[in-house]
Amino acid sequence: MTFTFLKAKLHRATVTEANLDYEGSVTIDRNLLDEAGIMINERVEVYDVTNGNRFSTYAIEGPRGSGVICINGAAAHLCKPGNLVIICAYVGLNESEVRTHQPKVVLLDQFNRIKQGPSSS
Repeated sequence: MTFTFLKAKLHRATVTEANLDYEGSVTIDRNLLDEAGIMINERVEVYDVTNGNRFSTYAIEGPRGSGVICINGAAAHLCKPGNLVIICAYVGLNESEVRTHQPKVVLLDQFNRIKQGPSSS
């Protein structure tokens, strides 16, 4: 049996762009992906703090150090630049893994700079 647990979270990221004409996904600054341990093409959930919308998509790499959080494709109707979002990835764990699992939580400032994360703890 497996249990679904939080793997990683980018907390209170600011949406910098919304690109309706892109095929889909969310573009995330490579530094933020690395800090949270989110892989390219990994499924993520996006929770819009500003308007309450929630959706699933996958992560793609944005330029390192850019601070980019770009909502692409149809989801661009759900999130606008300036909105605050929480981006989460989940993992399936067996019962023995649950006991030691610690998610990677990355707290961001209004410019999508890391305020606190696994590397700064």
